[in-house]
Amino acid sequence: MSTAAVAVPRVPARHAVSARRRARERTMQVLLAAAAVGAATLLVIILGYVIVRGAPALNVAFFTERPLPFGVEGGGVGPAVVGTLILSVLAGVIAIPIGIASAIFVTEFRSGRLAPAVRFAAELIAGLPSIVVGVFVWAFLVRGIIGNYAALAGAIALAIIMIPIVARTVEEVLRLVPQSLREAGLALGAPRWRVVLQIVVPTARAGVATAVVLAVARAAGETAPLLLTALGNLFLSTDLLKPISALPIQIYQYAASPYDDWHTKAWGSSLVLVGVIALLSLALRLSIRRGAR
Repeated sequence: MSTAAVAVPRVPARHAVSARRRARERTMQVLLAAAAVGAATLLVIILGYVIVRGAPALNVAFFTERPLPFGVEGGGVGPAVVGTLILSVLAGVIAIPIGIASAIFVTEFRSGRLAPAVRFAAELIAGLPSIVVGVFVWAFLVRGIIGNYAALAGAIALAIIMIPIVARTVEEVLRLVPQSLREAGLALGAPRWRVVLQIVVPTARAGVATAVVLAVARAAGETAPLLLTALGNLFLSTDLLKPISALPIQIYQYAASPYDDWHTKAWGSSLVLVGVIALLSLALRLSIRRGAR
């Protein structure tokens, strides 16, 4: 018996991968992996440092008591935690529907020259410094309409910051939805608005949830707009037409003081703020997922 030789096809020289190209590819993979590890490491370092510095301040009194007068040790951030939750929820109620509606209008309906104008306005507002938003709301609402510092003014300032973030992120997410899904809904005789609300948006719900989380996280950590609108309050208040406390304001006041006890409370407040943002983000994701079922 003779064994036939199997001819191995030879790869043309123009199709062969050169050693230099392989080295470049491996180098890029290493650089990308190093960048990802560096970003994750930086996040771990920041969170770890905040936890180490802020954990000693956490106790029952810290969450239940109000801040004490200047120079007095003790007290807590109870009113600030409640104020942050009120401001974040109220700002979200204002900003999230407007941002999602703007993204749907720009992506799905594209009404002539109006859509580019809406997109440009969102990009412009997103680039504004937060202090400018705070000054505008202070001049327009605090001085012109309400007449005093108020929680409502602070929530509106945060909503202005949130709207372009939600709008631009949701717009990019909606563009990723396959056009075939829209065409299938229209072919079945469904009106365009129903196709958008019952097919397109639910398909992109994960991206919508991410946009909402990013906007809430950005707004919950803002300090400058709240100093000019909500002002702060040493006492627990739920009146939307009165000054209200918030964790960013409390962190600023504690950190600017010359007392070590207050510096520890500033780190503790920072840790609580991270926890509040995490809880709000988790609640938003769960609510959006349940609503999509």
